[in-house]
Amino acid sequence: MSDHKQKLNIIILGPAHPLRGGLSAFNERLARELISEGHQVTIYTFSLQYPSFLFPGKTQFADSPTPKDLSIKVVVNSINPFNWIKVGSTIKKFKPDVLVIRFWIPFMGPCLGTISRIAKSNKHTKVVAVLDNVIPHEHRIGDNLLTKYFINSVDRFIAMSQQVINELRTFTFKPCELILHPIYDHYGESITKENACEFLKIDPQYNYLLFFGFIRNYKGLDLLLKAMADQRIKNKNIKLIIAGEYYENAAIYSNLIEEYKLSDQLILATNYISDNEVKFYFSAADLIVQPYKSATQSGISQIAYHFEKPMIVTNVGGLPEMVPNGKAGYVVEVNETAITNAIIDFYENNKSPQLITGLKEEKKKYSWKKFANSIIGERENN
Repeated sequence: MSDHKQKLNIIILGPAHPLRGGLSAFNERLARELISEGHQVTIYTFSLQYPSFLFPGKTQFADSPTPKDLSIKVVVNSINPFNWIKVGSTIKKFKPDVLVIRFWIPFMGPCLGTISRIAKSNKHTKVVAVLDNVIPHEHRIGDNLLTKYFINSVDRFIAMSQQVINELRTFTFKPCELILHPIYDHYGESITKENACEFLKIDPQYNYLLFFGFIRNYKGLDLLLKAMADQRIKNKNIKLIIAGEYYENAAIYSNLIEEYKLSDQLILATNYISDNEVKFYFSAADLIVQPYKSATQSGISQIAYHFEKPMIVTNVGGLPEMVPNGKAGYVVEVNETAITNAIIDFYENNKSPQLITGLKEEKKKYSWKKFANSIIGERENN
């Protein structure tokens, strides 16, 4: 912060408790950082985020208790225009210095864009959008119109990869700052592999790969399963932990598992992984594999950095920016052979110590303080 330590009133508009998932975790962690910098922060989250028919998982809600250190208002209904007007008017009257809006999917464009327009009509509030995606991974008719409606309501943007900036530039040339996704550091410290395996009830004598997070087509689990079918991997003491809930038809993957006879090579934890369980999966693993077919940036990489676990990522979107090849892990092409080759190289050439040294250095770049200060940067410089 600047020398005068100006305290700002900030509202974050986006997912937070009782909603679960990475967006909620990010927004709550950002709020805590801003509070630690001396600002007053309130989170406005959704009472209805998605209609149930649009949500692919089992539940949208966390089973953890409400955070006692955060002010969270559960007030936004994503499909009710009268609610948007009410919430926008409430924020307008409150006159926050900064309204931070998390944008990740065109569906939210009308809701968030309307609230933004009403809120900033007080001629005081500046609207900053934190962009996860501009062009969605899974396209639908009308995406561009919905996204444009939101983007036109924003004063300034923060992107977490160059690809997102490039996508934004197809809509607008308003100011946009590139700040890399900070490290998820709220999952606790790593533990020994033996203790992690004991908790997970798996054999510590095996080497473990980890695929972590919601299972969707663009994340490429099918490629990783085909890589596991390679005889070079079958001949080694390697198992793959799949930890995350299916967000599409599970039969796609169960058919591959059966076709390639992979059952004995897999540990399936295909349910939602709660925050207090995350450390066990990452601590048990030697290598985190993200075989994505498309990407912007990835919160999974930032969990891997926290637990200091080398990664394999594919050469898509912002992943190569986040995981420098040969330093924090491997950047490979989007096919099962390239993924297999990296896995084999990691184990046969004992690359773990070298990559852990590199990623310890690399992780210093991913600062919550830097991200928080970028939120308030424009007003601080006035």
